[in-house]
Amino acid sequence: MYSRLIVTVISFSLAFFIPMLLAEQTVKAGQPATPSIKMRDAKAFFDESFDDFQQELGVAVEDQKKAVLIMYEMDECPFCGRMKATVLNRSDIQDFFHKHFRVLAVDIEGDVEMTDFQGKATTQKAFSLKNRVRATPVFQFFGLDGKPLKNGRLTGATKNAEEFMLFGKYIVDGENEKQSFFQYKRMQKQ
Repeated sequence: MYSRLIVTVISFSLAFFIPMLLAEQTVKAGQPATPSIKMRDAKAFFDESFDDFQQELGVAVEDQKKAVLIMYEMDECPFCGRMKATVLNRSDIQDFFHKHFRVLAVDIEGDVEMTDFQGKATTQKAFSLKNRVRATPVFQFFGLDGKPLKNGRLTGATKNAEEFMLFGKYIVDGENEKQSFFQYKRMQKQ
């Protein structure tokens, strides 16, 4: 019984950590997956915010954005780290998402005071719980009315940058109103 458990733990560790380490080494070596893609600091993916989400909606409307995207994250999350090291640091991803969305980050363990979309004072942790976020990363699109978009939530890291870009296009094209992201991805492959 113990040998079976050990084999399972080792298999999981190899399947999970080796791809992460290889991706991290590729980024550290300055060798993006696609040579024409420039790498930037992942912090540039997020818009500067003063944690007043009601005000952020006003900025999004003024800038003619389609929606507000929130990445729920936490400090020790390896999947958040992988997204930042291999997806959110890419210039094509940053340019596309900045063109169409206001992009913000929320720490699900954060005690930072903020104002929610309805103008109520809260904390990042309470805001996350209110939106049923308990694991990270979670990417959630909110409409310009401050309400979550239909099918506009993605839980977990994406397989790669292309899948994350596809999720953004899915929202921009309004396909989230017609079908799930899984169905949309399947149609794109055909």
